[in-house]
Formats: sequence, C-alpha cells, structure tokens
Amino acid sequence: GAGASLAEDSFDQGWEVCVSKRQLADGRTGPTDSPHEGNGRKYARDREIDVKHLRLELDPDFAHRTLNGVATLSFAPIARPLRQLRLDAVGLHIEKVESSATVEAWDAGKTTLTVTFAQPLGAAAEAWVKVTYTAEPKSGWYYRTEAMGYPAGDDHFWTQGEPETHRFWFPGYDYPNERFTSEVLCRVPAGMSVLSNGRLIEERSEGNRTLFHWSQETEHVNYLVSVIGGYFKKLEAKHGELPIAFLTPPSEFAEAENSFRDTGAILSFLEKEIGVPYPWAKYYNVCVTDFVAGGMENTSIATLTSETLFSKESGNIRTSHRLDAHETTHQWFGDLLTCKDWSHLWLNEGFATYYTHLYDENKSGKDEMLYQLYLDAQGILENPDEKPIVWRGYDDPMEQFDYRVYPKGSWVLQMIRSQLGPELYRRCIRTYVERHRNGNVVTQDLSDVIEEVSGRSWDEFFDQWVYHGGEPVLGVSYSWDQTSRQAKLSIQQAQKVSDAVMLFDFPLPVRFVDANGKPRDFTVRVHEAKEEFFFELPSQPKRVRIDPDLTVLAKVEFVPPDDLLFAQAVAQDDAPGRWLAVRSLAERSDGSSLAQLKSRAETDRFYGVRLEAVRALAKVHSREALQALLTLPPQTDDRVRQATIQAIGSFYADAALLHLKEVVAAEPNPEIVASALSAMGKYPGEEVRGVLLGALERPSYRQRIASAAIGALKDRAEPEVAAQLLAHLRAKEAAYPSSDLGRAWDALAYLARKADPSTREQVRIYLASQIEHPKEVLRQAAIAALGTSEDDGAVALLRGVAKQRGGPVDADAKAADEALTRIRAVRGQAQEVQELRKEVMDLQKELQAVRDGLEEVRKKTQPGKSR
Repeated sequence: GAGASLAEDSFDQGWEVCVSKRQLADGRTGPTDSPHEGNGRKYARDREIDVKHLRLELDPDFAHRTLNGVATLSFAPIARPLRQLRLDAVGLHIEKVESSATVEAWDAGKTTLTVTFAQPLGAAAEAWVKVTYTAEPKSGWYYRTEAMGYPAGDDHFWTQGEPETHRFWFPGYDYPNERFTSEVLCRVPAGMSVLSNGRLIEERSEGNRTLFHWSQETEHVNYLVSVIGGYFKKLEAKHGELPIAFLTPPSEFAEAENSFRDTGAILSFLEKEIGVPYPWAKYYNVCVTDFVAGGMENTSIATLTSETLFSKESGNIRTSHRLDAHETTHQWFGDLLTCKDWSHLWLNEGFATYYTHLYDENKSGKDEMLYQLYLDAQGILENPDEKPIVWRGYDDPMEQFDYRVYPKGSWVLQMIRSQLGPELYRRCIRTYVERHRNGNVVTQDLSDVIEEVSGRSWDEFFDQWVYHGGEPVLGVSYSWDQTSRQAKLSIQQAQKVSDAVMLFDFPLPVRFVDANGKPRDFTVRVHEAKEEFFFELPSQPKRVRIDPDLTVLAKVEFVPPDDLLFAQAVAQDDAPGRWLAVRSLAERSDGSSLAQLKSRAETDRFYGVRLEAVRALAKVHSREALQALLTLPPQTDDRVRQATIQAIGSFYADAALLHLKEVVAAEPNPEIVASALSAMGKYPGEEVRGVLLGALERPSYRQRIASAAIGALKDRAEPEVAAQLLAHLRAKEAAYPSSDLGRAWDALAYLARKADPSTREQVRIYLASQIEHPKEVLRQAAIAALGTSEDDGAVALLRGVAKQRGGPVDADAKAADEALTRIRAVRGQAQEVQELRKEVMDLQKELQAVRDGLEEVRKKTQPGKSR
C-alpha cells in the first residue's frame, strides 16, 4: 500500500532446520508460517496446501474491543499426503477445531495453530477445517470508538493485512504466494454497516444487530482480505456498470466530495492504458481514522487514511488524486497480479507509483508527470543505500517498503517505457497482465514478457537496475570546436563501484539546440568509467541538454556555460531544462542570476519552475534575494504562494517578519497561514507571541493553523506561555488529529521545562493523566512528552510504566525507558547514582527486615533450638 507503516507487533519468522523422522513420515517438511531462509536470505514459503476458500463469520464487540470468530478454510494437499495442517495464528484463543476429516488433536502455539489428523489427507483430496475462536487483536484489526476518544457517532473498525498481520485476528495462510476465494459474514449493531471484498450477497436484521454477507468470487491473497464496519456515510456513482463509492465516518463526510472527484477518470485512464478491464465486482474507497498507512489496496475496497481529506479552502495545495490513483492501480498490480514473495514487492508498488505519474500526465500534461518523476529522483539519488530493489536480506517484510520499491521501482518502468516507446510498452504490459492475471509473479515474469514482445535482451538492464543497487553518478563536461564544428561531451561514471553497485551500461539521450530552436537528438552508449563523445553539428549549439526527457535514473553533474545556461532557463519548449537551470542558478548570487530567478518566479508558465525559482532565491539567501521574493506579484497558484511564504520565512529580517504577519492577518488559505506561522517561531517579542497565541483559537480544518502556532511557540521556547497552551489543549484536545495532538503535548512539555513550579506540576499532572489513553499513539506520545519535560517528578511514574508492562515488544515500556533515559541525561549521572545507592540501601533494609521476621517465625515454630 501507499506508504504502508510498520507493523505494531513482531513475531517469529524462524525456519525449523531439523526435521524429525515422524515429520518426514507424516509428509511435513517444515513450518508453513515462515518463508525459507538460507544464509540470512528470505525465499517464498513452501505451499503444502492449495487453499480453495476462506469463510469468516465475525461478531465484533465494540465495548471490549474484542472479536468472536469462526474461520472455515477449504483446502487440498498439493503433492503428497498431509498429516498436520499448520495455520498462522497469533494471540488467538482457540475454543474449538472441527474438520471434514477426523481430528486427532490440535495445538495453539505462540504463532501457529497445528491440526493433526487421525489419518493423512491424500494429495488433492479436498477437506475443510473450521476454527472457533476469540481475539483481542494487537495488530491487523483496529477499533476507533467514542470510548477511545474519537468523535461520537463515528464508531468503526477496520483491518489491515499487509504484510502479514491478519494472523492476529483469524487463523489462515498468511503469506502472499497462495490465492483463494473468500466470504465474510459480520454482525454489527443496528444502524452500522459492514464493507468487505467483492459483492454484497445479503443484508438482514437479526434482532438488534444486522448481518452483512460479502462474497469475493475471484481469487486473491490473504493480506488483501478486508473487513470494515461501523458508522459511515457514502457517496455513490457508476463507472459504466461498475459501482463505485467513497465512504467516510459521519463527522468527516462534508469533505468527502473533494477526494472522490478523480476516481471515475482514474479508472477510465487505467483501463485504457493497461488494456485490461477493471477486474473486480465494485470499487469502493473507505476513509478510516488513524490508519496505519496512507492507503491499502484491498481487492475491490481500498482503505484510505482520513488524513487525505481536505477542505476547499486549501486550494490546490492538497489533493487526493495521487493516493486515489496509486490504490486504484493496485487493483491490477498487487491484486490481480501479486508478488510471490516480499523480495519482489516492487512489482506491486513500483507499478502503482508509476501509473500515478502516468495519470498525472493524462490529467495535467507531460510536464507534470516529468516534474513528479524528477522530484522522486531527487529523493532516490540522495539516498546512499546500496541495497537492490529485489533484496532478500530483510529480517521483517516491512523493511522492503521503502524508496527502492516505490519511486525507484517506478523509475525502472519509466526507463523501460522510454526505451520501448509508449505503444510497445503498452503491448508488453498488457501481455504481462493477461498472461499472469489471477496469479503470483516474480521479476523474471515481467522480464520474460518484455523480451518476448520486444525481441530484445533485457538481462543486463534488470541485472544492474533491479538485482544490483545504486545509481549512476555522471560527471559531464562540454566543449565546442569551431574549426571542426564538433561538440564534445566527456562523461565519467563517478559512483563507487562494488559487488553491490555496477559500472552501468545504458543509452543516454543528448540534445543540441541551435539558434533557431531546432533540436538535434543523439543517443550515446555510456558503459565505461570515462568516455568522450563527439557530435558533428552545423553550428555552435545554443543549448546542450543531457537526458532532456528524463529517461535515465542518474545523478547528472553538468552545469552548461553561462550563455547556454541562461538560454536554457527561458526555453519555452523545455520545462525540465528550465527547472534544472533554475536549480543551477541557486548556487550563484550575481545580479544577472537573481534577475533570472525572479523572472522565472514571476512569469514561468509551469508552476514547478516557479516553485523551484522561489526555493532557489531562498537558497541564495541574500538581501537582494529577499527583496526579490517580497516584491513578487501575487501568485494565483496556491502551491507557489505557499512556497514563496516558506522562502521568505527562511530569512531573519524585519521586512520578512512584517510580511509574515500580513499573511497571517489577510490570507484566506489556512495552509499558507500555517506556513507563515511556522516561520515566525524564530522571532522574539510580545507582538509575535500575541499573534501565535491568537492563532491557537483560529478555526481551521484539522486544526492546521493552531498546530503550526504550537510548533512556533515551541521554537520560541518561552516558558511563560506554557500555562496558556495547557489551558488551550485541555479545552480543545478532541479537535486535534492524534498525531498533531501528540506533537502539541511534546511542545507543551518542552515549554514547561523552565516554567514556574506550579505550571510545571500542572503540565506533569495533565500528561500523566494521558499515559493510560486508549489510543496507543497518544499513550506513547504522553510518555515521550514526560521525558521531554525533564521533570524529576515524572521519574517514579515512568519507572512504574516500564515495570508494569515490560517485554521486548512492548512499545509503552520502550517509550518509558527512552523517556527515563532523557531525564537521567539532564539530571546527570551523579544524582542518578545517588538515587540508585539509596534504592539499594532501602532494599537492603527491607531484606534485613524480612530476615528478622523469618528468624522470629523460626524461633516460634522450633522452640528451644538455637540457630
């Protein structure tokens, strides 16, 4: 999923090396709940069984945040008789196991439910196992209720299975290399609804509860099973005959339409671009509160964070269309075709990321697509990690969910498409999808199709870009020889070459543009450490562009001579060239460069160039640059207006502060007001303090303005405002999103460090009252804030948290230990040693008292005997 977050619990993924004689005789070769490991590398687990169908009957208990369930798994042994069936199950209380075959015994271990049959099940013989259980899930299933601090009338729950967390709420085959159909029957209080994969088969009343029966009739993998239930409001539409909908908790519904407006257009675009119709029975997007990721592509029903919702007042600064496009693309890549194991995750995430960029091109033009690819490339190239995209060295599958599989995987597809051309690329991808639909895929499957359809060998390409790490770093220099009318390019690969990073071999497009604007395009093969290339041209070029259409993921270190650079900065047919020129000019502070930057910020027709220009002026950071920013004409694009305010806010000057205050007073866009407030934190004075404190009470969607003001107050570090901030948070804490409230608590604790004793104590009492908060994120935020407060009075409380909970995977205990470490660091080791010595002496006294008591008991029970 987009930005999938870390699983909250860890579990044993070890491989049983030893196989007993009994296990061999029974047909068991190892556990089914773990992938193969060899020399620390992960491989797909064995498939002992073919899972046919999963049926879940669920009764959630909102009050106790528990679950009663019955899971029925239909399956058949694949190649040989099966005596023992092992299902992934963590923390489940198993009440009963039934089966179509005679069960000799069953055992619920820490991570696995093992069912032993009286007689081995024959290969290909279909059977079923029915497990009745209860659960209080620590992961995979999440409640959001009024009792937990969420808005009244919004009670709901949701599930999240990727990568392997459904085992925390139902027993099953929790690994991506097995596909099956599924159905969900779930009962909820009357007035609530339940959503799941596939088609709604039945909805009926059962007393004060309602039963919803959903059926997913096309096979999918375990982590894509989804159940969402509670109070929701819905927007509905049709894409042809396909039902589409967007749902939110009732309190969020007013903003739902903003995020739903692209879904139909995205589906139309993807069906045409991929060449394969949408494959599921419906397409719903459901926003849930405090989701653990940005979104999740469950088959036919994507889960989205409610953070994607935005108000119209934010203009074009916020949009949901990229998250929407990402999760919709997954309905093909990730759902219809699913990576066989986590090392090939890029086949899910890289496609979803790239087709989001292709939709940007469809929606807003090629310059937008290239700009988004460029921004992705900057993040990739700044990362020194040499791990390959296909990497088997992870310990936890979540280690795979990083830049390598998202933007770098997307860039691999951009390079393939650039070499093949759009039409041949579409043929390759359509063939790949049609051939492997309803199946699992590895990278070789994609490579084989591309080779077959294109007639070219792609072994080297995938070897260097997918199976090895790193990216090329190209040092490029240019010269012109008037006598021979030749341009010369010298290119050096400067990346560190090792076993992990290759010396790359790739085609590099080069463009020379003459005085009349006529381009001459060449492609050179870069494959050595140092190379020189010569180009015969009719006249000296006025522009020299390396990879003008962004077809190679490489760090290109090339700054043209001044006349070429300034010509590039104004070339109306080359937006990437303009923003690259602008970034180069950020390294200079001469008058001509500043004038060009201001001109680009004022007049460039592409907003991305204007964005880069105002950021470049901030980087120049001279008085002249500030004056250029302050005198820019009003921008109609909210994104550029916000970037301009952020650029002005990077300066420390009276003129900058005056402008920021004017923006706070007059700007209607709350996102831009928030940027101005954030920048004011470095300024002293009562007037600034008044502006920030006043902003605490200024209403805005999701308290964006107040949150920015709190961050600025923290930057000012004035302890005298702690009492006012405390009063504000006590009154308004329910209005803040959980993550922002946690940051506000940290700011409050920071300000209270040097506040008067009474305020300091009140802050400690307030934070202490939150350490039993039912929201885990806020519980841990309160614990961390007590550490930030550096308050000795919190030590005993934090020790109690650490001792009460304990354990290697207990996040509360870990947070308490970290908070104690912070307080100890401030107090100094000497004081800590004194306290520990006192504790030891007290313990010694207690121990002596116990001994004395025992001696007295001994004397009474054994009279006349000496010791």
